[in-house]
Amino acid sequence: MNTTEKKVNVGIVSAESIRFTLNGTYLHNGCEVSGVQEVTYANGSIAWQGQSYKELLFTPAGDNASFSLEDVVIGVNFHWERKQTQTFVGELHLIVDGEKICAINTLPVEQYLESVISSEMSATSSLELLKAHAVISRSWLLNLLDSPREAGKNTVAADNENERIKWYDREDHTLFDVCADDHCQRYQGITHASNPHVVEAVSNTRGEVLTFEGEICDTRFSKCCGGITEEYQYCWDNITKPYLKSVRDPYCNTQDERILAEVLNDYDQETVDFYDWHVSYTQQELSALISEKLGIDFGRIRSLEPLERGKSGRISLLRINGEKHTMTVGKELEIRKTLSPSHLYSSDFTVHEQNPDADGYPTRFTLNGHGWGHGVGLCQIGAAVMGARGIPYSDILTYYYPGSKITTIY
Repeated sequence: MNTTEKKVNVGIVSAESIRFTLNGTYLHNGCEVSGVQEVTYANGSIAWQGQSYKELLFTPAGDNASFSLEDVVIGVNFHWERKQTQTFVGELHLIVDGEKICAINTLPVEQYLESVISSEMSATSSLELLKAHAVISRSWLLNLLDSPREAGKNTVAADNENERIKWYDREDHTLFDVCADDHCQRYQGITHASNPHVVEAVSNTRGEVLTFEGEICDTRFSKCCGGITEEYQYCWDNITKPYLKSVRDPYCNTQDERILAEVLNDYDQETVDFYDWHVSYTQQELSALISEKLGIDFGRIRSLEPLERGKSGRISLLRINGEKHTMTVGKELEIRKTLSPSHLYSSDFTVHEQNPDADGYPTRFTLNGHGWGHGVGLCQIGAAVMGARGIPYSDILTYYYPGSKITTIY
């Protein structure tokens, strides 16, 4: 188990050309650099200031130095995807990534956590919620850093004309430890300035992680579980994690705008009605969407048939019965991607097939769903309600991760 504070490498953006500003003095090969810069991919190398490099490393020369990256994509493939200019502290490492350049930020774990909590939570959040999130964000990261890395491990169980069973996990990254988007943990540097409340929460829990039988827990979390959390194996590989059990959550069904604002930062607040949500498609819309997403002509869709649901009700295996083709899709995120131009809020939904035509094919499909996200582990909105009620962060953690305990490792 890790016993000293580590550094983390965060992948921020990958593009053919990257513009950035060094706010203060940075060092590259012992030379001072500052101001607006641009790098471009060219013939397998990085072109910068008239020369070619395989990689570039910019190290801050002082404590107040930072760098700003333009056109950072946030919410990748989600309904609120957009670009931002974001500012970071620590080192900037630029390396060739295929036919693009990847920008990587390297910094100490505790400093990274201040940004993650500021990006995931509002400054108005209760201290108990912020402390709980600091512990799970630290645990998730250190569990990853302490685990063997294997690119693409356990992500595809089947991918053929009859089955598409896959999941998306953190082993995808080979050039860095974690990405900066919701695929890992939302990280936006000091774009959302660390506030004293967040700094206090991270400082008060420094080195604290959740453990189970002496190992750091893989502490997953999501926005809104929809009333009951899910178990790990229904979303990712087919193993059980005893502390990621399904628990009922009477807290997350809230309309309290003050509490919601603690969890839903900025563009998240554009998303409404996520505890109970509804999506409706005509036959033409659904058949076109599914055929586009799966690359197969299904013809008219006869039914969407859940084959397996997790403990929360989230569908982990779905059979799509079409006029020309039938396919089983899983797990939960693949289902959400298949049935939406971006993502459904969750895979916890029921299907209502309406108004059959003369051949018995529904002319409309309505999905009535619950929750936002995979639902495994801590429910951010439920935890926000608990924190607002004064429930200690230790109790919040043991509620969502039964059998775990808080351990200070450095």
